[in-house]
Amino acid sequence: MVFLETGNRIMIATPVFGRRPLTSVGGSDTLTAQDGPEAIAVLSVLPEASVVDLRAACMARLDANTVALMTSERLTTDIERLISEIATERRIQINRREQRTLATELVHDILGLGPLETLLEDDSINEIMVNGPDKTFIERRGKLVLSNVRFRDTAHLASICQRIASSIGRRIDESSPMVDARLKDGSRVNIVFPPLALDGPYMTIRKFGKSAVDFAKLIEWGALTAPVARILEIAAKGRLNIVISGGTGSGKTTLMNALSRLIDEGERVVTVEDAAELQFQQPHVVRLETRPMSLEGRGEITQRDLMRNALRMRPDRIIIGEVRGSEAFDMLQAMNTGHDGSMSTVHANTTRDAITRIENMVQMGSMGLPLRAIRTQIVGSIDLILQVERHRDGGRRLTQVTDVCGMEGDVITLNDIFQFEHKGEGPDGRLIGDYKVSRMPPSFLSRLAYFGLDKSWRAVLAEADQT
Repeated sequence: MVFLETGNRIMIATPVFGRRPLTSVGGSDTLTAQDGPEAIAVLSVLPEASVVDLRAACMARLDANTVALMTSERLTTDIERLISEIATERRIQINRREQRTLATELVHDILGLGPLETLLEDDSINEIMVNGPDKTFIERRGKLVLSNVRFRDTAHLASICQRIASSIGRRIDESSPMVDARLKDGSRVNIVFPPLALDGPYMTIRKFGKSAVDFAKLIEWGALTAPVARILEIAAKGRLNIVISGGTGSGKTTLMNALSRLIDEGERVVTVEDAAELQFQQPHVVRLETRPMSLEGRGEITQRDLMRNALRMRPDRIIIGEVRGSEAFDMLQAMNTGHDGSMSTVHANTTRDAITRIENMVQMGSMGLPLRAIRTQIVGSIDLILQVERHRDGGRRLTQVTDVCGMEGDVITLNDIFQFEHKGEGPDGRLIGDYKVSRMPPSFLSRLAYFGLDKSWRAVLAEADQT
C-alpha cells in the first residue's frame, strides 16, 4: 500500500494496472523505484469507453470461420497482438496485463461462457446462480456468497444462455422461456428467460467435479462413516433396488454416482434422465435423454416413453436420474420384473415421505389403481431408501438407510438400518453426530445369502453397533 501526501492531506494510492504514457504500451507493467510518485499517480483503471472501443474493433476484425478452427491458446495470443495494434492506432493507453485480460475475456465470449469461465474452473464452487446480468451468487462449501462476476448487459447474458441451449439442440427465447441443459463437463444448467424472468435471464448451474467421487471421498467429507459405506457396497453388489431421497442440492446424484462405481463391468446399464448428468464409469452404459416438444407442440419424448423403450433394450439395470411424475409406475415395474439393482432418486424430506411421494406419482399416471395395490407394488420393488440432507453447517450427509420391510394391513413398514443422530456442534461450526444402528435382519436377507453377502452384512452391523 502506498501513501501520498498532497498539501495537508494524506491519501492512499493503490497501484492498479491502467493508464501509462503511450511509450509503455506493450511494455512492463511492474512499478520500479525510478517510476516515482508521478508514475503511481497516473495509474488508473482503463476507462470503460476504451474497453468497449477495443472490444468492438477486435470483434470487427476477426473472421468467424478462422476463429472456429483455432485453439483457445492460439486465439488468445493472436487477439492480444491485435489489441496492441488497435491500441497503438487509436492511441489508447493500455499495458500488457490489461491486454492479456481483455484478450482472455474476448476468447471466453467467443469460445466459452464469458465471465462464467473463471467460476467453472474453480473446483471449490459447487453451484453458480445468475440472477440477471449484475448479480451472480456462488455456493462454496455449502454457503451462498455474492461473487464479483458481472455481465456487460442483458444481451450479453442472453447470448451466453442461447449458446448453452443450442449446444444440445434446444432453444431458449421468449416463445420457449424455460430449458434444462448441460455443459460439456456434464454440469446441469437451468435457464429461465423473460418474460418469466423479471430481472433478465436467470441461470442456475449445478457443477460436477472433474474427478469421480467414490465412498472414500464421501467418508473424507463426513457424508457417511466407513460402516455405512460398507453396507452400501454390499447392497450394490447384492443387486438391491435402491431409491435415493433428499432435497434439492442435498447430494443425491453424487451418492448415486458413487454407488454406480460398484456395478460390475459386465452388466448392461441403461440410464434415463431429463438432462444427462450421471457420470458412470462402466464400459457398457446406454444413456437416454428426454426431448421437449417443438414449437408446433410435437415431438415430445418423456421419461415414461424412454422407460418403456429401455425395457426392450435388454438392460441388466435401469437407472432413472430423477422420478418426478407418472414414470414412477414404470420404475416400479422395471424393478419388479427382473432388473434387480436398479436405482433412482426422488425429492422428499424423509424415507417415509419418499414412499408417500412415490404413491402419489404412481396415481398421477395410473388413475383408478387401488392404493393397496400401489403399496404392494412398492414393497415388492424397492429394497432400500437412502435419505441425504444438506445441514445448516453446509455439509451434506446420509441421514437414513431404510429397509422397506413389508405390509402390516394397509401400512408399509420401514426399518431404519442406520439413522444419523445430531449430538452437537464442534468448535469449527461443523455438526457432530453418530449413527444409531438396527440389528434387525433385513427383509432382503435371502437375496444377500444368494450372493454370499449375508455374513458380511451381519459383521458390518456388529462392528458399527460397537463403535
